[in-house]
Amino acid sequence: MDVPFWLWPAVLGLIVGMLAVDLFAHRRAHVIGVREAAAWSAGWVAIGVAFGAWVWWAHGAESGQQYFAGYLIEKSLAVDNVFVWAILFTYFAVPRAYQHRVLFLGVLGALVLRGLFIAGGSVLVSSFDWVLYLFAAFLLWTGYRMARQRDEHLDPGRSRALRLFRRWVPMTDAYHGQRFLVRRDGVLLATPLLAVLVLVEVTDVVFAVDSIPAIFAVTDEPFLVFTANAFALLGLRAMYFLLADLIHRFVYLKTGLALVLVWVGVKMLLKVDLFYVPTAVSLAVIATIIGVSVAASLRATRGQGRRAVPAPSTPPFRTATAEELAALEPLWRRHRDPTAAVSSERPGGERP
Repeated sequence: MDVPFWLWPAVLGLIVGMLAVDLFAHRRAHVIGVREAAAWSAGWVAIGVAFGAWVWWAHGAESGQQYFAGYLIEKSLAVDNVFVWAILFTYFAVPRAYQHRVLFLGVLGALVLRGLFIAGGSVLVSSFDWVLYLFAAFLLWTGYRMARQRDEHLDPGRSRALRLFRRWVPMTDAYHGQRFLVRRDGVLLATPLLAVLVLVEVTDVVFAVDSIPAIFAVTDEPFLVFTANAFALLGLRAMYFLLADLIHRFVYLKTGLALVLVWVGVKMLLKVDLFYVPTAVSLAVIATIIGVSVAASLRATRGQGRRAVPAPSTPPFRTATAEELAALEPLWRRHRDPTAAVSSERPGGERP
């Protein structure tokens, strides 16, 4: 695939523009309902599909199929990420009105980090053929581990990242609106919202370690790897608000994701020396696995409505009271030299 240089800044500009639109539309904190989340989800998916259709038209069927295969892999693995977010937000009792801001910054950070991962992965794949063996072995092991641990869930209370954050960063025990930092008694403190943002970023790094090698199994074109990741990530916030209360219904999704990872691992092994599985076949296999796992999950749990993730009886953080909010000091203070004020006065206390 021959990608002209101007296409990279054009795509980056498109992504930044869409992020700006999303930020403007949600500039005021509010609870995002299912209908609003569904509308945004449909819009983000439509944009991702439209971009893939353009790739197909402008660069041929093979490039288009590689993009859609990568997009489907990233979108499917992202659902598991969404469920982890739901567990984090519920455990730490993050007010629903403030969750969008955390996710916006979390996705923004994920785009930057994944861009770096993709750049590094592209250099490794183009320089050392044996790296594909490592990627394939890692995908097979990850798929096996995911299948074995399909019924296990994250325990935020045992998070090592949270313990390190609380040890090294002074913080309050209460949410202060959408603020990530506050100043109290002259001391700059982090709020629990910043701690949750750090955990969101850490979990995305963990998921990126799985998803980046997986997409390299269907395409080694950096432009397609990045755009498939980016357009899959852009709709994650809306997907979270749409699916957060439906975790209990996707009972077979982890099994399906495990099979997808095993499949792309096998495809990568075959690709190195033996046989190149056509991209159309890979796309069909991935779509079938995900479709069957979702359909089987919804059928097995039919009749069950939306249900929030169970919350702990005593959340580790609370919401600040009105008195605490009123007592906050300005976040950034301008320190003046007190001698300057004295020197500017005339004897007797009069100013010139």
